[in-house]
Formats: sequence, structure tokens, C-alpha cells
Amino acid sequence: MIKSKRRRLMFQNITPPKLPDGEKVDFDDLHRKRVEKDFNDLQTLIELHFSNRQKEEEELVSLRNRIERRRSDRAEQQRVRTEQDRERQARLAEERARREEEAAKLRAEEEAKKKKIFTNKSFGGYLQKVDQKKGKKLTAREEKKKALMERRKPLNIDHLSQEKLAEKAQDLWQWLHQLHAEKFELAEKLKRQKYDIYVLRNRVSDHQRGSKASKTSRGAKGKSGSWK
Repeated sequence: MIKSKRRRLMFQNITPPKLPDGEKVDFDDLHRKRVEKDFNDLQTLIELHFSNRQKEEEELVSLRNRIERRRSDRAEQQRVRTEQDRERQARLAEERARREEEAAKLRAEEEAKKKKIFTNKSFGGYLQKVDQKKGKKLTAREEKKKALMERRKPLNIDHLSQEKLAEKAQDLWQWLHQLHAEKFELAEKLKRQKYDIYVLRNRVSDHQRGSKASKTSRGAKGKSGSWK
């Protein structure tokens, strides 16, 4: 009951629109205009929708192209890095082989020099005669200077890069380490030779003293027999 009363009061407050006096309202025309307006609005919405959709598709295509370009760029960068790393490894291997070859050659030369030095010591008298004939006997300082000049290596570092300089420094350090090792080995060998000479001299001295004592003893026995 209360709801029905409220509805009656609501409709009582609504007043129908007033039409102009003496004019005939064309409802068909109003309906047609309404339909045309709705159609135009719909057409506008459709065009706007397709325009937005085209923009979205263009943006999507552009995004795909950018992604593809980035992927291609990354692949190219990776290829370049791989190629550079392969070249660097090849250079390192070549440089390592060259250093090993130079080290082996240097060791062979040093061994030959050592053998030559030891041979020269064994044939010192012969070498002394040869030096006297030539008139070019070298002093100890000149011999040391000559040996240093033979061992000295030209650096040639003006054209090297920082990486090559580091490798050159490593080579020089290894060479210096090798020289110290050879110096220590030669010093130890010299000590052993001096000790062997000392032992041999003592044996010779003991042998000579023993020989003299034996001769003296035999002489004393002979004299004592003659006095008898």
C-alpha cells in the first residue's frame, strides 16, 4: 500500500511536455534524426576504434622491430666478443709458444756456454798459449763485461701496448729468476769444486808426509845396522 501511494505521488509530479500550438510534430522525422545521430556516433566510435587499433598495431610492430634489432645487435656483439676472445687466446698461445721456444733456446745456449767454460778450464794451459799468441788476454773485469754484453737483451718496448708491456715484464722477471737460479747453481758448484780441491790437497800432503816418514825410517834402520 505504501509503495503504490508513492508511485501515484511520483507520477502526479511529472508533467507531460507541451507541444507548440498549431504545429504538427513529425515523430518519424525525429526518429530518423535520432537514428542518424546514433549512426554517426557509432561510425565515429568505429573509426576511432580502428584508428586506435591501427596505432596499437603500428606500435606493436615497432616494438617487435626494436626487440628484433636489439636481439640482432646482441648476437652481433656476442659474435664479435667470441671472435676477439678466440683471437686473443690464439695470440696468447702463440706468444706462450714463442716464449717457451726462446726459453728452451736460451737454456741450450747457457748449457753450451757452461760446457765450454768447463772445457776451457780443463784446457786452461792450451787457452793461455792461444791467448798469448793472439795478444788478447782479457782481464777478469773484461771477461765479466763480455759475458754481460752477451746476456744483455734489447728491450724494444717503444711500440708495445700495455698488455704487451706486462707480458714483457713477466718475461724479464722469469729471465731474472732463471739467472739467479743459475748463479746459485754455479756458486754451489764452485763451493763443491773448492772442497774437492781442498780434500785432494790434504790427501797429497798426507801422502807426501807418509812417504817422507817411510824414507826416514828406512834410513835410520840402515844407520843403526852400520854402527853395530
